[in-house]
Amino acid sequence: MKRFLILLLVLLVYLSCIPDPDGQVRVVRVIDGDTIEIAGGARVRYIGIDTPEVYPDMEFYGKEASDKNRELVEGKMVILERDVTNKDRYGRLLRYVHVDGLFVNAELVRLGYARSFPYPPDTRHQELLSQLAEEAQEAGLGLWQR
Repeated sequence: MKRFLILLLVLLVYLSCIPDPDGQVRVVRVIDGDTIEIAGGARVRYIGIDTPEVYPDMEFYGKEASDKNRELVEGKMVILERDVTNKDRYGRLLRYVHVDGLFVNAELVRLGYARSFPYPPDTRHQELLSQLAEEAQEAGLGLWQR
């Protein structure tokens, strides 16, 4: 019985160290403009947007998008919001990301660092993201520069 209680205590301590992927977590690293790594090692892919790639080849505005994402979230506590799908085919969590009351997915689109890109069935905020993308494109912001 004593061994069982010790094992249970160790298990509870271990489980308390695993971040809740649908709550508040710390961003430990920015992978690129639309992907982050959170405490515990999970990678999170932002839902509803797509930014220019930085790996394996640098696309136009890829570095700027990554830098902006880093400025917004790296080292900070963020709130992850799930839609319908939990993970993508690469094992990354699919989430909307919020930091200090700012909707990061939308902010990247609004400023022209990302395109609106629907990933059905995860479309809860797609109308907003599409509207922001249209406005950024019309204004020639970021990757929409003329």
